[in-house]
Amino acid sequence: MSEQLLKVRGLKIEGRSDETWNQIVNGVDLDLKKGEVLGLIGESGAGKSTVGLASMGFTRDGCRISDGTVEFDGIDLVNASAAVKRDLLGKRIAYVAQSAAASFNPAHRLIDQHTEAPVQHKVLGKAESEADGVELYRKLRLPNPEEIGFRYPHQVSGGQLQRAMTAMAMACRPDLIIFDEPTTALDVTTQIEVLASIREIVEEFDTAAIYITHDLAVVAQMADKIKVLLKGDEVEEAETRKMLSDPQEDYTKSLWAVRSFKRPQKPAVHTSATPVISVQNVTAAYGKIPVLHDVSFDIHEGRTVAVVGESGSGKSTTARCITGLLPPKQGHVEFDGEALPLDYRKRSKMQLRQAQMIYQMADTALNPRKTIGELIGRPVQFYMGLTGAEKRKRVEYLLEEIELEPSQYYNRLPSELSGGQKQRIGIARALAAEPKFIICDEVTSALDQLVAEGILKLLAKLQDELNLSYMFITHDLATVKSIADEVVVMKDGRVVEQGLKNDMFTPPHHPYTDLLLSSVPEMDPDWLTNLLNERGVDNIGDAAVDKM
Repeated sequence: MSEQLLKVRGLKIEGRSDETWNQIVNGVDLDLKKGEVLGLIGESGAGKSTVGLASMGFTRDGCRISDGTVEFDGIDLVNASAAVKRDLLGKRIAYVAQSAAASFNPAHRLIDQHTEAPVQHKVLGKAESEADGVELYRKLRLPNPEEIGFRYPHQVSGGQLQRAMTAMAMACRPDLIIFDEPTTALDVTTQIEVLASIREIVEEFDTAAIYITHDLAVVAQMADKIKVLLKGDEVEEAETRKMLSDPQEDYTKSLWAVRSFKRPQKPAVHTSATPVISVQNVTAAYGKIPVLHDVSFDIHEGRTVAVVGESGSGKSTTARCITGLLPPKQGHVEFDGEALPLDYRKRSKMQLRQAQMIYQMADTALNPRKTIGELIGRPVQFYMGLTGAEKRKRVEYLLEEIELEPSQYYNRLPSELSGGQKQRIGIARALAAEPKFIICDEVTSALDQLVAEGILKLLAKLQDELNLSYMFITHDLATVKSIADEVVVMKDGRVVEQGLKNDMFTPPHHPYTDLLLSSVPEMDPDWLTNLLNERGVDNIGDAAVDKM
């Protein structure tokens, strides 16, 4: 094999819209040697994933490579036959998707999906591939490596599933892996496990990789060099340490400067003030499995309470109890000092409209067949009783509130919007009920940092204008520092610490809070290695902590 593994020159890609082809990648060059990791970064719509997939000779439906060359170990992937690509993909080139949960077949066990590629490519037999899968699970520090492969995807945690997908990508020992945002939706402690595992296995097998992400601190830990993209154009490329210390272009410098937004700390609430929402001694279960244990906290008028913790800590389950979707076994929830019926079906329309929700994945939260006007107009009509011209006027006002021009967006479908615009529609839909309290469930986790900052500023503006109260569920502690007034830390269904933001980020901390804070990646290429050394980890993968 030559030193040069992947060579991309003048790559241009077009996307089709209404029978018209528009250029979305504008002449990108890329070089990758065996064992080298390239970080691809940029905001939403920059072309990161499109370039990553094109490096495999693949484009999504509605896209095509219009010009340029893609050579993998001397093989022309642009003009290669389907048979040649089938022989390469999964065997010498592998792909790790952003959402492992959406990528695995829920009807088949992990080990059966793991063995499919090596068996079909005649790399290993079924029994040999299963044994190798167990060994890869062990290298990736998955719990019970001999048994975990016999579970179905829904029976393991998100971090475990992401590592199982990495193991599956390594099954044929490929020369190149494309990692497409593999840790975006993971909490910080799980992210450490996945990053450490990926880095170890890439180094051990001398695998080349393209690591696509919008998280600059993450790419600093993974990449040997970084390429910055903007709207399909190359901005700049450099070795990682040089790029971090001395970016040349203004756009790159703006990426480095994100998260400058910080709301000032509001003073403590007077003890006699009645909370908008009070969660009191809530215990809840899914069937016979207890998931919340005596959870209590208050959210006051005009304030933001961030609820943080790793996956499975009970954050979203608490939100389900507040909204009445999961009636608690014990305890209760109060709104403005009055107990709410535990089941949402027993709540009045007035009680229902006062607590609204903005969801993590705007893509799946918006009906793709409804226009923006219809999506926002439905709660306007249901809760406020407005119809016809009055309803349209209210919807247009809400679009203006979320800083989208009504004449341009009213009749659009969700598919015609960017990720940040979709999330703004989710905010407008929540505002349509004129609530006092909104649950924001990981609303920025799937967004790049520039777009996320815009969403945080919008939420802050709306809170000031409308005196809203927020419960902000997140695993991103940078977001907590930006927007929260108070913080509730949860672990294993219990509240382990709570208080004002400034107090929570000032030592001494509860040991678990300290673990969360120390697990937030920093813009330092040595951060992950130093962290693992501080925790007494000799081998990178030993950082993995069993979650089940």
